[in-house]
Amino acid sequence: MAGDRRERSDADRTQSSGEVVVREARHDDYDAVAAFTSGTWADRGVSDYIPRVYHDWIEGDDDQKRTVVAEIDGEIAGLAQSVMLSKWEAWNQGLRVNPDYRGRGVSVAVTVDLFAWAREQGATVARNMVFSWNGAGLGQSRATGYDPVTEFRWAHPEPDAGAESAFDVTAEPNAAWHFWTDSEARDRLAGLALDDEETWAVSLLTREDLQRAADDGGLFVVQRDDGTAGFAHRVREYERESEEDDSVETERWVEYGVGAWADAASADALFAAVARDAADRGADRTRVLIPESARFVSDAAACRVGIAEEPDFVMAADLTPQ
Repeated sequence: MAGDRRERSDADRTQSSGEVVVREARHDDYDAVAAFTSGTWADRGVSDYIPRVYHDWIEGDDDQKRTVVAEIDGEIAGLAQSVMLSKWEAWNQGLRVNPDYRGRGVSVAVTVDLFAWAREQGATVARNMVFSWNGAGLGQSRATGYDPVTEFRWAHPEPDAGAESAFDVTAEPNAAWHFWTDSEARDRLAGLALDDEETWAVSLLTREDLQRAADDGGLFVVQRDDGTAGFAHRVREYERESEEDDSVETERWVEYGVGAWADAASADALFAAVARDAADRGADRTRVLIPESARFVSDAAACRVGIAEEPDFVMAADLTPQ
């Protein structure tokens, strides 16, 4: 029955917007998709992840995600995906438009389709992320109904089993939650942190998220004599290929959902705890999501922690209007 409902829903939504037709993506669309996405950011020396994940995106009978392509005259003109992160949060990602069909309403048609699908699943908000340097993507997001929400930056502490913390570090989720609810970090991030299921996605951080991290040995709470002064939590580990000197090497990454702290001293203790955990997990590289502000970014720099060159922007669309 679920498959029948999805087929009927897809048929109902398949529509023409001028010459644009939106339908569910298929495995045999891969070659056409890869042809125009492989060079998405060639001018920046950055490869697009779409060709690597495309088949995984559409694998199986998953009613919690929808991947679509847009067609013009039978040719693939664009694609995107929506994923339900919670009962009410949708994450839209991978919006790409074939350069041969720009200016033809492709991004609008695809986004309208995904918004409609997310509403059917019960979502009241759909978010996406855009690199801060991607002016075209930012303009596209605003034009298709997204509003700016927040910005963040990646911090990259080096794994170090011997990193020392000046303060005690515990794994108390209630203390972390109490700190978060009244923190500058929460205000700047609009309550968002890395999602623990979907990579490159953010969702509203909950007390349950912190409890799960604590149960998994991945919650790090800085405690000082005057109270809780910060926390971070581990969300995932994965292997990733990187190219170094014309050779391909596999690196182990460990990601932390958010880093929040009271001041530079507590940041130093927190990054030390993350460095120890990363080393214990056998990590080669780390990523910690931190708020994009002069204070937080300069605190990380003062702690001699590597930081990304540029921030990333998070946008959101209110799905409650019909």
